[in-house]
This record gives sequence, C-alpha cells and structure tokens, in this order.
Amino acid sequence: MSDQAVRADHLHEPFLQHHFVEPAQQVDAAKIGMWVFLVTEVLLFGGLFVGYGIMHAKHPEAFASAHHHLNRGLGALNTIVLLVSSFTMVMAVAAAQAGKRVQLIRHLIATLSLAGVFLVIKYFEYAHKIHEGLLPGRLYSYQGEAVPGEFMFFSFYFMMTGLHGLHVAAGMIVISWVLRRAIRGDFSERYYTPVDLVGLYWHLVDIIWIYLFPLMYLIS
Repeated sequence: MSDQAVRADHLHEPFLQHHFVEPAQQVDAAKIGMWVFLVTEVLLFGGLFVGYGIMHAKHPEAFASAHHHLNRGLGALNTIVLLVSSFTMVMAVAAAQAGKRVQLIRHLIATLSLAGVFLVIKYFEYAHKIHEGLLPGRLYSYQGEAVPGEFMFFSFYFMMTGLHGLHVAAGMIVISWVLRRAIRGDFSERYYTPVDLVGLYWHLVDIIWIYLFPLMYLIS
C-alpha cells in the first residue's frame, strides 16, 4: 500500500491508530493483547485453585465444616446474576456489531446494574462473616462449634472471592467507560472493538465465578 493510500485510509477511518495500516490489523492486535491478558488472569486464579485443592486435601474435615457457614442461596443468586449479566453483555456486543446504538446503551446499563447487584449481595455475605468472626488467619474468632483449621478455608474464601470482586469492580469501570463512549456515539458497525474486548473480559469474570461457586459453596 502506498503512503498516500495509507494516509487516505487513516483519514477515512478516524478510529484507526497511526501505527496500524488498516482496521483489521488494529482489531487483530487488540484481540491478541486481550487474550494474552486473559491468559495471565487464568494463571493467577489457577494458582489459587491449586493451592485451595492442596489445602483441602490436607484438611478435609476443616474445609468440609467451614463451607457450611456459607449461604448457598446468596451464592446461587449471585451465580444467576452473573449469568444474566453475561447474556446482556453478549447482546451489547451484538447491538454494537449491528450499529444499534440505543440497544447497545440499554444492554450496557443492564450489565453494569447486574454487576452492582452482585457486589451488593457479596457485601451482605461479607458482613455476616465479619459479624460471626469467620475471618482468615489470625483474625478468625468464631465462637461457635468448629473444626480446628477452619480459618484456612476462610483465608482462601476471602482471598479468592475478594480478588474476584475486585475484577467485578474493574469490569464496572471499563463497562462505564464503554457506556460513556456509546452515549457519545463512538461506535458503529465498522468500529466496536472496545465493546468486544470488554465483553471478553466480562465473560472471564463470569467463568471464574462459575468455578468458585461450586468449589466454595457446594463441594464438601
């Protein structure tokens, strides 16, 4: 491609960054970058899952006893909330691809609202654990009947669900950023990459919870 053609292409596509030759190249680079980031997230949580499994194998009675303190109803409700939010995110991406701005905005607002609901429910869960003294490590001060070593379970519980909660909060920030741009009219059928990438991130957040829920709340 000649220099004049490249300059003309950049003028025709205002969203195209100067260091890319064409929109397809920019999209491919963005997706590769996002997938690399998602792999690092999988490795991070994968290490925590392995650590949990090792400690569970060493102290099965303590972990089995401790997980009964969790509220399965709230955990299941949060699972449903995230699954629905994943669906609304899919619909947001589809709306962006079709250039349907109003629908895109509505689905992003729905996803953002559901993420907020998830954190509110998690707040009530945490508040109950704190009140009961079901805390990690030396902070554990539960006064009821318990199996020695339960504090190890809650160390993993707060570490893993807390880290996941931070990812949910980060997702709300980037969804808000995409929503702001959608309201401004930045996206069209030709350019919706940020929506697509945020959708990939949000699906990973949902998938991690799909593994966390049975591991923490159901498997004894």
